[in-house]
Amino acid sequence: MSTQRRHFLRKAGLGVLAGGLAGWQLWRPAPAASAGSAAADAAGPYAVTHTDAEWRALLTGPQYAVLRQEGTERPYSSPLNGEHRPGIFSCAGCQLALFSSKTKFDSGTGWPSFWQPLENAVRTHEDRSFGMVRSAVSCRSCGGHLGHVFDDGPRPTGLRYCMNGVAMTFNSHERQS
Repeated sequence: MSTQRRHFLRKAGLGVLAGGLAGWQLWRPAPAASAGSAAADAAGPYAVTHTDAEWRALLTGPQYAVLRQEGTERPYSSPLNGEHRPGIFSCAGCQLALFSSKTKFDSGTGWPSFWQPLENAVRTHEDRSFGMVRSAVSCRSCGGHLGHVFDDGPRPTGLRYCMNGVAMTFNSHERQS
């Protein structure tokens, strides 16, 4: 067998294997969201709406890229990843309270992670970008993209809400002196 033919067959075999794996990822079901997240089947009207120009004026460049364009911040880039004081994490777009610090945990991923959102704070929808099936998480009030939810979190829910810190603000419950 010639060297060229071996290289061709090897590359063809790897291509078939990669295609099969990609197809499996596309059809694998996404993790189910918890009952507390009140996942929506379809995005409905939002309580807070703005034109694109208004969103650009209200948000910083990185906030706009994540909240309005479904971008992702670099891991370990958000100060909220190391935030451990008692308090509430809110949407940077509309200030809706999203997560309590009581449900925050260190996932080791580089993004602020929670095992449960506040009741009726978020919506989820299927995200098939990048050849994967994931459950994207958005703010229930303004529809801003927050991150994704995965089924590898701690008890009691077994879920990991992996959020972009730039999409949130933090309000501490600590007393000011």
